Amino acid sequence: MKISMKLKWTWIGKSCILISLLWITYVIVELSVSTLPNSAGQSNGEGRKNKAYSNDEENEDLSRPVYEKSAVNMYSPGEMGKAVHLTLNAEEKKHEEDSIERYAINVYMSDKISLHRHIQDDRMYECKTKKYNYRKLPTTSVIIAFYNEAWSTLLRTIHSVLETSPAVLLKELILVDDYSDRIYLKSQLEEYISNLQRVRLIRTNKREGLVRARLIGATFSTGEVLTFLDCHCECVTGWLEPLLERIRENETAILCPVIDTIDWNTFAFYMQTGEPMIGGFDWRLTFQWHSVPEHERNRRKSRIDPIRSPTMAGGLFAVSKKYFEYLGTYDTGMEVWGGENLELSFRVWQCQGSLEIHPCSHVGHVFPKRAPYARPNFLQNTVRAAEVWMDEYKVHFYYRNPPAKKEKYGDISERKLLRDRLQCNSFHWYLKTIYPELHVPEDRPNWHGAIRSEGVRSECLDYNAPDHSPTGAHLSLFGCHGQGGNQYFEYTSKKEIRFNSVTELCAEVIEGQSTIGMKYCSSDASPVPDSIIWEFKPDGTIFQPKSNKCISTYHTAEGRMDVEMRLCNSQDNNQIWHFE
Repeated sequence: MKISMKLKWTWIGKSCILISLLWITYVIVELSVSTLPNSAGQSNGEGRKNKAYSNDEENEDLSRPVYEKSAVNMYSPGEMGKAVHLTLNAEEKKHEEDSIERYAINVYMSDKISLHRHIQDDRMYECKTKKYNYRKLPTTSVIIAFYNEAWSTLLRTIHSVLETSPAVLLKELILVDDYSDRIYLKSQLEEYISNLQRVRLIRTNKREGLVRARLIGATFSTGEVLTFLDCHCECVTGWLEPLLERIRENETAILCPVIDTIDWNTFAFYMQTGEPMIGGFDWRLTFQWHSVPEHERNRRKSRIDPIRSPTMAGGLFAVSKKYFEYLGTYDTGMEVWGGENLELSFRVWQCQGSLEIHPCSHVGHVFPKRAPYARPNFLQNTVRAAEVWMDEYKVHFYYRNPPAKKEKYGDISERKLLRDRLQCNSFHWYLKTIYPELHVPEDRPNWHGAIRSEGVRSECLDYNAPDHSPTGAHLSLFGCHGQGGNQYFEYTSKKEIRFNSVTELCAEVIEGQSTIGMKYCSSDASPVPDSIIWEFKPDGTIFQPKSNKCISTYHTAEGRMDVEMRLCNSQDNNQIWHFE
């Protein structure tokens, strides 16, 4: 018994000695290593600093996209967003013309451009140097609805998103095929995207239209933010982060990127490098671009702060999924597309949200030569927006769109209940608070509508604004059609003849000329120039004091009827006019 106890204590003693020796050896080795220089001539403490710096670099790497673009190839057509000009033979020219006729886009040219082309980053310096805390930004699902889109423009959009969106932020890219019937958009598309990460394809069972197709995509989304894009876009590096950061700051804000133009014919990418344009509308409820007003410039502290916009174009925007659902998503009573952008714009502002354009986010968009497919329900959609949100101001819309009064627009009771539930502001509040620079028509009784000639009873004053410049044409005569639009004028209490169906233009006569042109009207707070002051005389003549002449119809050398300024003669029926 004594022997076993002695052995036991001997074993314990030896164990303690062994452990002590091991500990001493460890301390000696550790001290020697800590004083030795490392391979870079740095101590271990400096090595730890380097390790921390590496972690910072890893954080910076959170900006890496899902796929990296290949190296720039300046020999590739369209690289860096340059215009593509090719010399084509007769057969190639025919293919090009056929593609334009089919898609309203020069798809023949698009097919020659890389699906992964680079775009020159000409954003403001502050945008390019801005840092983001990627771990705190919300994730997003990018939703792209399409119908019979061209192969190359659709795939270039997909790759553009994947190659410019940080992988940590992009949950998924959801494609919604709205019942396309083009063969290449069937199994060929499925096979192509099966090799792409984070891309999902959903197909509708019938033609749903843009509004409902986007909502179908939103239903399947898993991101915290919904980002809607059109199917012929190209994103510029850094486009996504500003949108998500702002939504993190204010969940009730809908954010739009700056929409840069991609030429439908040459695919040249035109970036807005300075202050971007913001959205508005005319009284036909057509979206319009206009410059940032002075009061908004003064409100912002930095040129890269988000810009408040009264309306949005509608094709490209990001919104918190929770807020979008709270706000009532889209009006599903709207068909195909058109008008949904203004309806959502009115709603977000009137219901205590905000609509903003971020100057650091840039996405290029191909604006087709014409609408690629019909939108027969555009008027119905705009009537729904007017009836739900515009209150007493909807009368100005109906005056300029007489057919709208007869339009069947469906049941809007649920949308009105939504407005009540959200306790939304009036349209009067919207005009005074959000869009004070918009001229509100007076539309005084008997002083608005078509201006018919007594000399040529079938003809009315008409203004056909050219596409390139609203002010680039003259007042003319055209057969009275009763549809408002380019024959709708308003005589104001300031003695202006306003044409505000498209934009706010006023009839003017330039000194020394006999034609009647159009110029942008002065703001409501500014004095009215003499060149746009007119007097409707009791005898029916329309007199301009500055030129001391009246508007008259006359026969041109070609035998057609037109209008010009002539010395006044109340006995000449060609100078007698009346509103109707």
